[in-house]
Amino acid sequence: MPKPPNKVNRWTEWQPVQPAVTCTPEVLGELIDGGQAFRWNLVEGVWRGVWANCLVELMVVDDLVQWRAPERIAERVGQQIPKYLGADATYAPIWDALPHRSDPALASAMKRWPGLRILRQPFGETVLCFLCSSMKQIPSIKLICATLAERFGREIVPGIHALPDWATLHHVSETELRSAGLGYRARHIHAASHFLAGQPGWLEVVEALPYPEAKERLMQLPGVGAKIADCALLFGAGRLEAFPVDTWINRIMAEHYGLDGWKIEQVAHFGRIHFGEYAGLAQQFLFSNARRG
Repeated sequence: MPKPPNKVNRWTEWQPVQPAVTCTPEVLGELIDGGQAFRWNLVEGVWRGVWANCLVELMVVDDLVQWRAPERIAERVGQQIPKYLGADATYAPIWDALPHRSDPALASAMKRWPGLRILRQPFGETVLCFLCSSMKQIPSIKLICATLAERFGREIVPGIHALPDWATLHHVSETELRSAGLGYRARHIHAASHFLAGQPGWLEVVEALPYPEAKERLMQLPGVGAKIADCALLFGAGRLEAFPVDTWINRIMAEHYGLDGWKIEQVAHFGRIHFGEYAGLAQQFLFSNARRG
């Protein structure tokens, strides 16, 4: 087994996620490091990730996802990891409900990535990460998020920091944000932090709204357009009907579904109608399949 990353912190023994999450090592890597989240890294053969106040390592043994955490935070990690990984949802009927029987492109993607699911991350944190993602590739987004955590986030265990919450960001200047590698995104995050500071509980209200209203409200936040709103709602609020459209998905929908020349919102609407109430999961299958070739 890999050695614990910090000799000062004792780690628990490996144990399976409960309820069980079954997948291959390749699918686990795509789940946590394939564009849904940006705080995972492969370290000595295992995946180490951070969200909220949690630090955890994951690996697959005999198709079962196993986890361990620093002993001092293991109880709260154990409580939160089933929700984070979607283990508390019954995915078999969700996969079956997708139109894979009549959709060859989707069927091919689902065959390539069996067991792929949608993460359920803290909503405010997800909004922040996707505000950092505009016009950036995954490695750059990960670097920005790591820098924000190191400079402005609270320490979870020695040397590992959480992302700053929005209340903390309210006290960070735009200049400081730019120095963290955010570029023009600093302006949006700075403005969003002031917007949220003036409306306590706003994100919690939006997260609980039905999808159409939640998306409309979320797009009132500075810097949040349709794609960022859909990503935040899909990966942070569990709105599986959200259908984010980026360059990859736009290309896929043109190539396989005849939508060449369609506007982004038209493509998103088609996706929600064609794939149904779990359109966001279908999107992730297609995205992963195209991105990985």
